[in-house]
Amino acid sequence: MLNYFKKSLPKGIGGVLIEDPKKYKNLKWQVFISATLGYGLYYVCRLSLNVVKKPIVDAGVLTESELGLIGSALFFTYAIGKLTNGFLADHSNIRRFMSIGLLVSALANLIMGFTSTFLFFALCWGVNGWVQSMGAPSCVVSLSRWYKDKERGSFYGFWSTSHNIGEALTYILTAVVVSYFGWQWGFRAAAIVGVLGALIISIFFHDTPESKGLPPVNKDFKKAHVSTWEEQKGVLRNPYVWLLALSSAFMYISRYAVNSWGPYYFEAAKGYSLTEANTLVAISAVCGILGTASSGFVSDRFFKGRRNAPALIFGLMNVLALSLFLGIPEKIWWLDALSMVIFGLGIGALICYLGGLMAVDIASKQASGAALGIVGIMSYLAAGIQDIASGFLIEGNKTILKEETLYDFSSITIFWIGAASISVLLALLTWKKT
Repeated sequence: MLNYFKKSLPKGIGGVLIEDPKKYKNLKWQVFISATLGYGLYYVCRLSLNVVKKPIVDAGVLTESELGLIGSALFFTYAIGKLTNGFLADHSNIRRFMSIGLLVSALANLIMGFTSTFLFFALCWGVNGWVQSMGAPSCVVSLSRWYKDKERGSFYGFWSTSHNIGEALTYILTAVVVSYFGWQWGFRAAAIVGVLGALIISIFFHDTPESKGLPPVNKDFKKAHVSTWEEQKGVLRNPYVWLLALSSAFMYISRYAVNSWGPYYFEAAKGYSLTEANTLVAISAVCGILGTASSGFVSDRFFKGRRNAPALIFGLMNVLALSLFLGIPEKIWWLDALSMVIFGLGIGALICYLGGLMAVDIASKQASGAALGIVGIMSYLAAGIQDIASGFLIEGNKTILKEETLYDFSSITIFWIGAASISVLLALLTWKKT
């Protein structure tokens, strides 16, 4: 290990001798762990609304349609921020950039814990969406600054599990808090977690090796003959990138259908308690960790680096999971849990494949950011449209008879399963390229 560091790093830059690689290694691990944990806590502040939807409706504070509009505000501002904050992160002190984003997200949650007005909910949740988009670019930039090419891919895969960690924490811990103290404390608890996360990031998440008196990891970048802008224009003209972006968009409809409305569906359609419903959705988040972490290994080990076949397999798993989830109206715990296991594994892998990796594979390395940006903005615009459509479909097919609320989820079933199926078909159109 000592020889590895001696070969890869100069002996003395900025007054620091690299014969002692322990400091450098410790700092790299601090960056990786704080990025993974910090971005997971970003998700706690992003998903808090999903846990409290049913209690808010039951309390008569907001309707399903209003909640759908509020939820879409986050997705739309997040979609735009995925592009703009990605560019800003490249030029920023990422420790400050990421910690400020989570701190503002926590403050938005805190305000929502003390208000019941639709306008304030929508405004705060829209601001939350914007600052939420500061998290992922900071983490990806940190991996580029602190890790060499040959090791960055593995750490990227493991970092990608952070959203599953955040989802699991949200659907278990936040749900328990809400069940005991009410929906307002769902937002307040998320705010407390967010402040804690911002503190962790500000202490352990480091900007660059140079900021700690160490030499840069990747300082010998050679300019290519073709400009980055020309390569980016090539990505914009590539029909396969757009097909993958559309495929990801429809996959994100099914992903956020379960994340945003899964607990509500389990409570309203099958009669689970708030804690039981959120525990079921948490199962998908936990299984998503395995799906995300193993996705790169599966395609490299069993499919020689091709993503098309595993993307098809996991896409069909997504369709099967939603069919089990929505097609069996009875309250059967083990079957509902099985649907969430399959869903988590499938979506976890698809987030890697369709959510960026396949587009990056077929794009120029100089324009990988452009490819990710196209996929990202399409995906989250679709997620926002999903939240509005799902809210209106649920409320529009709700009937109140003698103080009993009856739901017809047939339209939702067609919408969610149809989106997952279209995603599979669109991905198949890129088979030869991926």
